[in-house]
Amino acid sequence: MNKIEKALMHGLFVHLHHNIDKVIDFKMFKQLNEQVAQVWPDALLVGPDANDDAAVFRMPGLDGLFVGKMESHCSPCVPRPYDAAATGAGGAMRDVVAMGGRPVFLLDFVGTRPVDQKVIVGPCGFNGECTCGNCQDMTSGERLNVIIKGVRDMCAEMDVFVIGGGFSSSFSDIVPAVVVSVIGKLVTEEPLTKPAKKAGDKIILIGRTNKDGNDTLYRAGLVDTLRPAEALFAEEKTAMEAVLAAFATGKIHACSDLGAAGIGAAVCESARFGGFGAKVDLTGVPVKEKDISAEEILICETQARYIVQVDAADADAVVAAVKKVTDNVTIIGEITDDDKEVFEYRGETVAVIPNQPSETQLAALK
Repeated sequence: MNKIEKALMHGLFVHLHHNIDKVIDFKMFKQLNEQVAQVWPDALLVGPDANDDAAVFRMPGLDGLFVGKMESHCSPCVPRPYDAAATGAGGAMRDVVAMGGRPVFLLDFVGTRPVDQKVIVGPCGFNGECTCGNCQDMTSGERLNVIIKGVRDMCAEMDVFVIGGGFSSSFSDIVPAVVVSVIGKLVTEEPLTKPAKKAGDKIILIGRTNKDGNDTLYRAGLVDTLRPAEALFAEEKTAMEAVLAAFATGKIHACSDLGAAGIGAAVCESARFGGFGAKVDLTGVPVKEKDISAEEILICETQARYIVQVDAADADAVVAAVKKVTDNVTIIGEITDDDKEVFEYRGETVAVIPNQPSETQLAALK
């Protein structure tokens, strides 16, 4: 197991971001929802037990289906409150899009220390004292409005209403609570669930990759500096319109947004959840910086990106539809009849990720 395999496998099989079911008993929700379904039959199509990008539901008495997602970006708001709040909102919107929806409404909640208390905004924010010379002293109230502006600006770019939310100034922790919930309307005929559907399907990447959002690499000791994901307002809108253009072809089998652990997690989870493998060539991935490494291309969680899966015969038509919106689209691989995901770069194998790691492999991750 090389370092990049260890980093990605830790994210997929150990880190709680990808393994929420290890701490939350989703059976409780499933049992509750089955009970409520007796009152509202066929209202919930994709619930929390599905472990997908977002929920899909029907509003009784209304035509069509709706999509809902809640996301938090709390810790990143300590060093970069504006970008963190904006990427939290943008990430929840991408999850809605990934199910085949278009985001329309957003609710937000922010919990902070009392508004007159001092906070440090910047790299030293967790330490309580700035030693780098690059931080700002603010009141908690001033930081609150920076957070709100980040949410507001992302909604303005994406044409999403802010319809309400909540606020508390009774928090005592350094880390503020920053939570958004997004609701959208399904625009595809059926929800585009995350699991891969068929061996041979091509994997198409939409959007450009950069070195930011390198949390998984930083935790693994593969990079020296933590670079939180940057908010990409115009690119976020372009990527959404591009993937909606792909949906309009009616040829998409599965879709995922690229969140934590980036391309690696999106491909591995989709293939594994569908009972397949995948083979991916990272060489042609559209990138922003020429000196980006294979590890960064594989794992960084740069915003404004999606992958879609289509029949091989339809791949060129889908790429052509996306190119009417953006040139940042490429076929990066395919779903295979295997039990592992293989990632290559410039003719060399970068990582091989098994769907079912051995006990020895799992022990090495802890």
